[in-house]
Amino acid sequence: MATGAWPVSAQDSAALSPRNANYNIRVHLDPVQKTLEGSEVITWKNIQPVPARELQFHLYWNAWKNTRSTWLRENALRPSRESRLRPDSYAYCDVKTLVLLSEAKNPSDPPAGADLTAQMRFLSPDDGNPDDSTVMAVALPKPVAPGATIRLALNWKSQIPRTVARTGFRGNFFFLAQWFPKLGVFQSDGTWNCHQFHTHTEFFADYGVYDVQITAPAGWLLGATGISYGVTRNSGGTATHRFVQEDVHDFAWTTSPDYREATRRFEHPGLRPVDMRLLYQPEHASQVDRHFRATEAALRYYGTWYGGYPYGHITIVDPAYGSGAGGMEYPTLFTAGTRYLAPFGGGQPEGVTVHEAGHQFWYGIVGNNEFEHAWLDEGFNSFSDARTLETAYGPTAYMQRFFRGFFPVMLREISASRLLGSRMNDYRGVLRSDAQATPTFLYYPETASGITYSLTALWLGTLERTLGWATLQKIMSTHFERWKFKHPRPEDFFAVAGEVSGRDLTPFFDEVHRKAAVFDYAVESVASEEVKTTGYVQRNGKLVISEAKDLSSSGAPVQNVYETRVVVRRLGDGILPVEVLLKFRNGEEVRDIWDGKNTWKLYTVTRPAKLDYAAVDPARKLLLDTNYTNNSRRFEPQSDLPSVKWASKWMIWLQDFLQTLLFLA
Repeated sequence: MATGAWPVSAQDSAALSPRNANYNIRVHLDPVQKTLEGSEVITWKNIQPVPARELQFHLYWNAWKNTRSTWLRENALRPSRESRLRPDSYAYCDVKTLVLLSEAKNPSDPPAGADLTAQMRFLSPDDGNPDDSTVMAVALPKPVAPGATIRLALNWKSQIPRTVARTGFRGNFFFLAQWFPKLGVFQSDGTWNCHQFHTHTEFFADYGVYDVQITAPAGWLLGATGISYGVTRNSGGTATHRFVQEDVHDFAWTTSPDYREATRRFEHPGLRPVDMRLLYQPEHASQVDRHFRATEAALRYYGTWYGGYPYGHITIVDPAYGSGAGGMEYPTLFTAGTRYLAPFGGGQPEGVTVHEAGHQFWYGIVGNNEFEHAWLDEGFNSFSDARTLETAYGPTAYMQRFFRGFFPVMLREISASRLLGSRMNDYRGVLRSDAQATPTFLYYPETASGITYSLTALWLGTLERTLGWATLQKIMSTHFERWKFKHPRPEDFFAVAGEVSGRDLTPFFDEVHRKAAVFDYAVESVASEEVKTTGYVQRNGKLVISEAKDLSSSGAPVQNVYETRVVVRRLGDGILPVEVLLKFRNGEEVRDIWDGKNTWKLYTVTRPAKLDYAAVDPARKLLLDTNYTNNSRRFEPQSDLPSVKWASKWMIWLQDFLQTLLFLA
């Protein structure tokens, strides 16, 4: 763990971000009572051109205060999840005092100022729920002028939940996220962006410097956002850990007596070296190198494709079994997730590790508003992690778990695209749920994931196959460079995409982002017949009846001429240009770009050979096509091909099943 001199202020090093929301926090963990008691001083600068007349805070853990909260009401709409909390999962964050500090004449003077505790009140800006207390507001004695800075002191106590939404405890394992009173984001129109906590949305905050002192049981390993600035042993069997991190918009930490620690160093030409620290469970010791290799893959490929990771350290957390804390991202720290039996190639821990490490870029460095436009990080990251995993590890193998998910059986003979695979299945389930342009917190809770993650990953994949990787990579790296340590909106990315590609991509984003459109293109019918002319024809200056083959102008028969007719259809309401291919038996091809605006189109072509097959989108550029099985049709079906294919797969599955039974015997 790195050590160094204690920083004095938010201006001690070259700032990468505005650093307008800075936190100095002291917190004490009681592992028996499962409580946190803390105090914090917030130094906040108004960087907007309008005055701020009040402050608004997130109190996230109040989402689990009682069943009347908005979070728990929305959670009941998600049948895939347990809607009721266990008795030990109820929690709260109770602010005891809030004081607006005056400037001390001497650093040693105790804090003093206006006590605003009586002015605190709860708001419900999203749904008007009077029983929700996840947003707290306080009016200020006088407005904070543009460019001015104020300091606040808060004292609070929280009851830690048994893990909900990947924060809380499981036995003596603690993972603490969104655990302190946290300012919302003040906007240029004079309003606060401070949404209630919703079951399917995450977070949004300004960048700053975090200086946090955590008191926990002595001897327990502790990991946190930032760099360790030492550990102080206290009386009573506790120790205080100090972590400091600049230019981040959040802070999370974890501790447990069961953790084991491993370290590595990431180095790659052109990128900043990164000290990697892994806190892992003892039973996962054999997977240590796999955690590091996956983290290195994310740092390398995201770094070279988009832009370098600016911090010199990162902490990987392997959460306790059954804790529910896996698969979550925080600045310079993330939780992975694995199992005791995790064969290489099955997705654990590599898949989740690459994804969560990738969030250091799309979320950590480019800080979009996850309440309103979560696809700007989750979708970008889903596309990027699939591409990283494909590049670093190759295609994924099919794996099925038996005995309540414990015993894995991997079929390496069956591989799948890391991008299409589960992403298409998730996308099919949300086709008509909501347009992606709808603010994320207003999505129907059960289908928010498919729109946020899968839809975005698929349309980014479509852009890659349409524009080429070089162009898409430049789009995303330009967006990264232009908006790092800022808060981009969808329009900002769309502008970059059009600028870099040199194309008007408005019609594309209209279809994939602004509409809840369904894309399904198909070959409706094919026909290929030898050309004959029946009826009256001109021959030797006379009109005569002909039932023979077509004749040339000289009257000689034309041999082996075939008329091919192909009907293609647009079965959904999503409209994007697609390629149509007609492939003939002599190897000749006819290609056309169909704009797809009409519901169908007839292609009539005369060639000296019969049609072999016809296909819509033969290169599969449109990854959003929901039914690719109808995209092609042969003139003469080869009925034996499917039977051979599936018989081979069933034989492979049967062989693996018998081998599994033999192992168990």
